[in-house]
Amino acid sequence: MGVLDGIRIIEVGAIGPVPFAGMLLSDMGADVIRVDRLTPSGLGMPRETRFNITGRGRPSVAVDLKSPEGREVFLELVAKADALIEGFRPGVMERLGIGPKETLAVNPKLVFGRMTGLGQTGPMSQTVGHDLNYLGLTGALSMIGPKNAAPSIPLNLVADLGGGALYLAVGVLGALLESGKSGKGQVVDCAMIDGITSLLASYYGSSAAGQWVHQRESNVLDGGAPFYGLYETADGRYISIAAIEPKFFSALCKGLEIDLSDMPEQYDREGWPEMRRRFESVFATRTAAEWESIMKDREACFGQVLSFEEARQHPHMKSRSVVVEFDGIPQPAPAPRFSRTPSAIRGSPSTDGADTDAIMEAWGFDTETRDKFRASGAFG
Repeated sequence: MGVLDGIRIIEVGAIGPVPFAGMLLSDMGADVIRVDRLTPSGLGMPRETRFNITGRGRPSVAVDLKSPEGREVFLELVAKADALIEGFRPGVMERLGIGPKETLAVNPKLVFGRMTGLGQTGPMSQTVGHDLNYLGLTGALSMIGPKNAAPSIPLNLVADLGGGALYLAVGVLGALLESGKSGKGQVVDCAMIDGITSLLASYYGSSAAGQWVHQRESNVLDGGAPFYGLYETADGRYISIAAIEPKFFSALCKGLEIDLSDMPEQYDREGWPEMRRRFESVFATRTAAEWESIMKDREACFGQVLSFEEARQHPHMKSRSVVVEFDGIPQPAPAPRFSRTPSAIRGSPSTDGADTDAIMEAWGFDTETRDKFRASGAFG
């Protein structure tokens, strides 16, 4: 049934981090419902609902949150919930009359999870933006990419999903644990700039210790070290090496048939350009598959750079069913994995408002109440 079986969560329809967090919570067994608008918001890139993988597992009720009747419906749902997650700009939920004050009044144990890029407070809290803007503001973007070109864009994995959705999910789970002990709810202010900066913790330490060079491709983990990087092979493919520890570096050099005595010291930065040239010339002599065969039984921290489609077919990925098919759509399996209460995909994505009656019934609204709200235009 999942570790969150019995937990009820309301997800106010949004894009980016909030749906991803909702997916994680649903996969872990929570009863998550999505409260959407009566008319599509026009957000995001339109596609068939069945391909909206981050929307899986949560039925949808469409509510007019701008009407008094819609607010009444929403607050009655809140009274039956354990948590709520939303991703509006600061102040929007308050203006709709469904902010923390109103929701905690009807449900003092409610965990109110708020997701923004810049936080609920501060001089930029009302500034619009997306993942890339928040990466730039935190300094993280300046650290990613080649030395003599623009920074590289790491998809939206770092801000939206890493610094946003994952911190929202963790924050809500932590607050739910505390609420179970205290009987009191609270607001979880999750800002992507906070999460990204938290992810930079070890780099703040390295910088304070004078060990981080503030120029791209000048450090071990940013592509500066030749033993932690990407190399092109004879067939135009790329392989990755991450031989940070001396024993792995030694194994790598043996696989490349390079005598360690002929190489610069591993952590001598002055020798890194020469080391890189050696690696580049040797890796270019064989195909990626040939190098994989050579490195297979060596502890050299070596791997091929697979395409999106190739990754799904890799024997190790297939053995763990990392990617599964649900209703004919390939998608990530629930993560992480639990030994006793496994997670599961709880259903296909729903179109906005498709499950209004089912949700109303499941959450305890009788027929008379449902008919009243439908007649008022509160939901569709």
